[in-house]
Amino acid sequence: MKKLDFVFFDAGGGHRSAATALKAVVEQQKRPWEVRLVNLQEVLDPLDIFRKITRIRMEDVYNKLLAKGWTLGSEYLVPPMHALIKLYHPAQRQLLTKLWKTDPPDLVVSVIPNFNRALYQGLQAANPKAPLVTILTDLADYPPHFWMELQEQHLICGTEEAVSQARKLGHHPQKIWQTSGMILRPRFYEPVPLDRAEERRKLGLHADLPTGLVLFGGQGSNVMIEIAKRLSRTSIQMQLIFICGKNEKLAAKLRRIGSRIPFHIVGFTHEVPYFMQLSDFMIGKPGPGSISEALAMNLPVIVERNAWTLPQERFNTEWVREKGIGIVLKNFSEIGPAIQGLLAPEEFARLKANAAAI
Repeated sequence: MKKLDFVFFDAGGGHRSAATALKAVVEQQKRPWEVRLVNLQEVLDPLDIFRKITRIRMEDVYNKLLAKGWTLGSEYLVPPMHALIKLYHPAQRQLLTKLWKTDPPDLVVSVIPNFNRALYQGLQAANPKAPLVTILTDLADYPPHFWMELQEQHLICGTEEAVSQARKLGHHPQKIWQTSGMILRPRFYEPVPLDRAEERRKLGLHADLPTGLVLFGGQGSNVMIEIAKRLSRTSIQMQLIFICGKNEKLAAKLRRIGSRIPFHIVGFTHEVPYFMQLSDFMIGKPGPGSISEALAMNLPVIVERNAWTLPQERFNTEWVREKGIGIVLKNFSEIGPAIQGLLAPEEFARLKANAAAI
């Protein structure tokens, strides 16, 4: 039986989601493979200087920044982060070589950015016959040295733009594989038939009001409070489902908001496909995973792009505009007019048809 290692970390929710989704598909298809999930944070823990100084893991620092919305100027943090990664590269390579010499895989699949050079060199030193495959869990690369390194490996790309980037960097066409969007759990492709009106009533919502799903990743975001307050002051006939992830404080704050429009508030859940089935559109950050999930469920999206948007997610907003699958706002202060525009019958039909086409 072939042994495969899927390498992920928990900086943001998308990398673990991609790894576990891919593992689920392997099991569903009964592939004769033994899959091991490898959390790179745990492998590289001895090198985590943030943990040594603050006793907080680097990935936890990143997730805290996302939850608080402290992402202004985040593009300026990338060069010093890459300098730090380069400084510790020899030690990273040694730890990975040790891991794979102890328990050598036949193939390594990376769903993470920034460390693919260390993964490749560590694997080469331990088992040079084992290929490395990097699956971009962003719709495009954010060069240099983010997702793509010029080395003998395979790249799986979810958009034409990512494929073009790989070719321009010099990767061989036979090692560039194009797919459509991101890896999703099988449930997003197998919606269970349900009575939307009845299920909405069970959640305390109206059966026939337009319903928006507000989703900002596994850590949620304080901007969800602004969205709730602004929409509760409008005259739009609609309702919202908020998914707050692991951010319990956020969920508590939302429950305390006195709103004219109906809310249903959820904490961490594995039932995102269910809530998307009950929704008509999605409001969120331009994360590649949540956009792809929404499109799989034929939901138009409303996302934001400004100085607070993570640099690796800015292309996603261009892609949303190019494909005609939603609305890109400069600021969520514009959320009321945006929803009114989206719900106009002809516009909503157009956006929904474009989403379904992808």
